[in-house]
Amino acid sequence: MNQKNYQKELEKIIEMNTNESRVPRLLLHSCCAPCSSYVLEYLSQYFSITVFYYNPNISPKEEYEKRVEEQRRLIGELPALHPIAFRAGPYEPERFYEQSRGLEHEPEGGERCFRCYRLRLSEAARLAAEGGYDYFATTLTISPMKNAAKLNEIGEELSGIYQVAHLPSDFKKKNGYRRSVELSAEHGLYRQNYCGCVFSQREKVCEENDGQAGSLT
Repeated sequence: MNQKNYQKELEKIIEMNTNESRVPRLLLHSCCAPCSSYVLEYLSQYFSITVFYYNPNISPKEEYEKRVEEQRRLIGELPALHPIAFRAGPYEPERFYEQSRGLEHEPEGGERCFRCYRLRLSEAARLAAEGGYDYFATTLTISPMKNAAKLNEIGEELSGIYQVAHLPSDFKKKNGYRRSVELSAEHGLYRQNYCGCVFSQREKVCEENDGQAGSLT
């Protein structure tokens, strides 16, 4: 079975909207400023965007707050054809731990991550519906470490539940991830070396320790 080309689906929607008299409104869930950089540069040409920062997986709280401020700073610095607003969601780590219960030792990229995707996208879809947005989407598909097909599958399911259109994406396409690295360097953005949760941080530390041990043998 052929996998969907989400980038082409996005381009079709953009082309369709260029014939409309008004600029469509997009609620864009963001995981961090570096991942949002290219996405905002690209989509702000076609949408009026509200960046929604909601990531209860981030730990510790100081890390969460640092990422919020970097997101806010980037929006203030990044040139955009159409307006980019910002909304920070509440810090609710207890919701993430509830979703992760029983999956604490699952490897990165598995069911625990899928539940985390759903938690964040559900909140984005809910707010998009309440706010009368035309679309909702997430920057998460820009990461080579994230499952774009699963993210789009969850987005489509939530679209049906909340009755608001999901904007398909695979932002790593068309050198999107590479461009995000370039923009991060241009703006001096803080780039973390783990996804943000305690489990990914633990896995990163284990990898680094294994690498150090290997270099000594």
